Amino acid sequence: FAQTSVMRLPADADPLIIETRAGEKTFSIEIADEPHERQRGLMFRQSMAADRGMLFIFPTESRQGFWMQNTPLPLDLLFIGADGVIRAIARGVPFSTASISPDVQSQFVLELPAGTAQKSGIEIGNRLRHPRIGAPAGK
Repeated sequence: FAQTSVMRLPADADPLIIETRAGEKTFSIEIADEPHERQRGLMFRQSMAADRGMLFIFPTESRQGFWMQNTPLPLDLLFIGADGVIRAIARGVPFSTASISPDVQSQFVLELPAGTAQKSGIEIGNRLRHPRIGAPAGK
């Protein structure tokens, strides 16, 4: 039987900071670093505060692929290299099964409420700071 419940992970104790040209933007994040957490992500989530997000952590850098199946919340997806630098930004359309897979290598993907990147001045080339970014996998 299909799961239709919302997965809620605890907010990480450390904020995620994005260094933009307009200054630092701070987000409280949930971390999805286990395969089942990355698979479920923000499915079935109806809303998310503007200063919240979900950081997906993968074991290694590669071309990551996402979709929006069972996700009613429109999202910005930030594809981030192992060095913490944003390499691509994509828009997630609610319930779409189209692949979101920019032609970049990334180890992290940050999902934020749609429009957050533009409103906050977040751009490709900005750097993210968080203890898990730049740390060995699994730490």
